[in-house]
Amino acid sequence: MLAAAAEWAETHRTSAALDPVAARGGNRAIAMLNRLRTTAIAALAATTIAMGSASARADTPAAIATAAAQQAGAQGVFPGAAWSTPAISGQPSGWSADKLKRADDYADSLRSDAYLVVHRGVLVHAYGDIRRPMNLASVRKSVLSVLYGMHVSSGAIDLDQSLASLGITDKGGLSDVEQTATVRQLLQSRSGVYHEAAYETPAAKKRRPERGSHAPGTFWYYNNWDFNTLATIFQRRTGKDVFEALKTELAEPLQFEDFRYPQDTKFEYERSSEHPAYLMFLSARDLARIGLLVSRDGQWKGRQMVPSAWLRESTTSYSAVSGGSGYGYMWWLPFVAFAQWRLPGNQLVLADGSGGQFMLIDRARDIVLVHRVDNSRLWFKRNAVDLGQFAELAARVIAAAPGK
Repeated sequence: MLAAAAEWAETHRTSAALDPVAARGGNRAIAMLNRLRTTAIAALAATTIAMGSASARADTPAAIATAAAQQAGAQGVFPGAAWSTPAISGQPSGWSADKLKRADDYADSLRSDAYLVVHRGVLVHAYGDIRRPMNLASVRKSVLSVLYGMHVSSGAIDLDQSLASLGITDKGGLSDVEQTATVRQLLQSRSGVYHEAAYETPAAKKRRPERGSHAPGTFWYYNNWDFNTLATIFQRRTGKDVFEALKTELAEPLQFEDFRYPQDTKFEYERSSEHPAYLMFLSARDLARIGLLVSRDGQWKGRQMVPSAWLRESTTSYSAVSGGSGYGYMWWLPFVAFAQWRLPGNQLVLADGSGGQFMLIDRARDIVLVHRVDNSRLWFKRNAVDLGQFAELAARVIAAAPGK
């Protein structure tokens, strides 16, 4: 398992492959399928609203009591102003304390700053300082994917609009071919626009393909230009920037405990590009609330905040990446690195950020595992925690889980 994890960690950001669906069906079929997907998400959102209106008319005491009981059963446990824990609830978690201690010992050896485990909405284990906001690094992209789902369903964002139709360009301009890239292709990191980007690492700059070397939609490359430009598109189409949306559409309804707006946000500008990176600083326990929202198919305390169809679509793999992983809409599908967690389809999803920022979501068992490293101190304190090391920690954690 560790050998596979190490290989995945070394190659998952650098290797690319053609979309197998596109290879079989052609661009026209893909475009039609994409339009159908977007239409389905909007229809599901409308149906949810209509059902909510109909249920509101069933206002007899018996109907209200029945609906409340059904809703409570379907919802499961959600955190309020604070997370529920076994100590608070008085209910044993069923997790092995001895095996979690082994996971803690391994985290000690990695010099992790924090990690936590949420199971069925209960914070069953915490290590280190889970309250301190830290830079999410590239985990920010998965957070933006969640925000996109809210606004695609409302019709504010059309995934099949091109950069040209949106008036998106960059310093020095984009070619006519580059301007045909769609919002969907940016979400998939398949735009074919290899312009310089803000917040690129030196290694990423060396790996960046030549401009014009691949047409939009034909090649996967982990591209900060795509991710940063998506924030610009989001602001133009919704009228609010990513950080305002983070505050009003996630932090407030999910009741983040540690997030401070605007102190815990930062746009990172560089001369090379018009599109800044959007840095987010969240604590482990606040990030885990977003993970739980995804684990629960976008539902939070009876409210469908993100369409479940969007979460299925965004956590579907559209690119086969060397090393055995897949890539969706700014989410990783880690098919190999987490052998003990292997699940069918998109039931196991990963948000991955430089330096040791990870969020693994097991949607089948309703488990969220968050790991954090204070990357503001990386150069003074330690080497980064890599994916293979996180996979080993995750293996120790799942070994401690209850049998059922």
